[in-house]
Amino acid sequence: MTVTTADLARGRRVIEHSFTPRGTIKAVMADRSAEILVAGPAGTGKSRGLLEKLLLLAMKYAGMRGLMLRATNVSLAATGLQTWEQYVIKEALACGAVRFFGGSKRKPAAYRFSNGSEIVVGGMDNPMKIMSSEYDVIYVQEANELELEEWEACTSRLRNGVMPYQQLLADCNPQEPTHWLKERCDRGRTVYYHSTHEENPVYFDEVAGPDGLIEYKVTDAGAAYIAKLDALTGVRYQRLRLGNWVAAEGVIYEQWNPAVHLVKPFDIPLSWPRYWVVDFGFVNPTCVQFWAADPDGVLFMYRELYHTGWTPDVVALKCLEQVAAPDPTWKPTPRDLHRPPDTWRWREPKPVQVVTDHDASGRQMFTRDTGLVTTKARKDVLDGIAEVQVRLVAGRMRFFRGALAHPIDQSLADVKKPTQTVEEFPGYVWDTGAGKKIKEEPRKEGDHGMDDCRYIAMARSDRFRPGFRST
Repeated sequence: MTVTTADLARGRRVIEHSFTPRGTIKAVMADRSAEILVAGPAGTGKSRGLLEKLLLLAMKYAGMRGLMLRATNVSLAATGLQTWEQYVIKEALACGAVRFFGGSKRKPAAYRFSNGSEIVVGGMDNPMKIMSSEYDVIYVQEANELELEEWEACTSRLRNGVMPYQQLLADCNPQEPTHWLKERCDRGRTVYYHSTHEENPVYFDEVAGPDGLIEYKVTDAGAAYIAKLDALTGVRYQRLRLGNWVAAEGVIYEQWNPAVHLVKPFDIPLSWPRYWVVDFGFVNPTCVQFWAADPDGVLFMYRELYHTGWTPDVVALKCLEQVAAPDPTWKPTPRDLHRPPDTWRWREPKPVQVVTDHDASGRQMFTRDTGLVTTKARKDVLDGIAEVQVRLVAGRMRFFRGALAHPIDQSLADVKKPTQTVEEFPGYVWDTGAGKKIKEEPRKEGDHGMDDCRYIAMARSDRFRPGFRST
């Protein structure tokens, strides 16, 4: 946006915001196709570029209605909205040209522009408010997290008619080559753009080469970031560093299908038994999974803690904070080093079983602070993998979307490691190094949630219960 002498002479309030699109984003700015997907490695500026187009459209077409969404509202707030406020509409917010509306019983949260335009924000985990309106443009961040039906629902809401064209914009990192989004692009239903790291001005400077053509020189920040991506291995390297749509070689859980195994959260009946599974860590992340079993024995992971730097007493406290409130009448004495377990008021059923790894001191500390007796996990790796595979095939192990009960561990996100269990599935592969045979043992990398899945599958398997006899 440019401030002119005429603007100043007329006393107009002018917002000065600078953004110069490169490559893919420059092309997307001019593209009016009905559906556009920008995909590529991590850190190519995909989200920033599409958010800049969203701002441009809102400023250009007074009264337009846009929607910014992700699979869950929490994940959108932690990623897209931070970029939106800190880099895209920072100046507009500062001068009052854009104001945030926190939402009401009838209307969703939104950014309201002084020219009458509005950008609604939300997640598909609570679609009632956001999907009951009509829009001119919808931006979907990490579109691979959506189901095809949800994508098609978005296209049906593009009929506001204020802009001369209606558009669905989306970005994502590449996934498996059979993903419905890739197939939609291959069929020509969605226009596909592949972004590169050179398009991100934070990581690469544009310089004139000796022949007058534009060349790219990596910045210090770019070199540091690329080094992190170069440290990745396997499928995560292929997708996040190179931007390839590939499936992992030797993947253990070939049965994993997000469209089947990821489900929308629902209110769990109080009668369903609960199970907790704990894999203690510190340098590596601690993973705590909260499971419930329906009357048919189908397991649902409805909550998860996944974080580095937590000692067992912190893990116990974090767990209790999810399910109980401290009794305000308890008054600690000088001898009380820890809050007694009976001074918590539980809001949901206590787990009928707490399965943990074999860390003796961790188990002891966890029991001391929660009052819950723990059971040592059965660690037969191949048997546990088989049990999980059987459950995945039958759809008897499912995971709530947005199950992570706290902000993502940024130390893991910065080095592109999994930040929750469902992110581990694509890269959980057999270890074929040092002459090992395929399907002999899994590679010990990004497997903390996978360990918990094995523990709960073994704990709930009839084959490993006392008195069971196979015939």
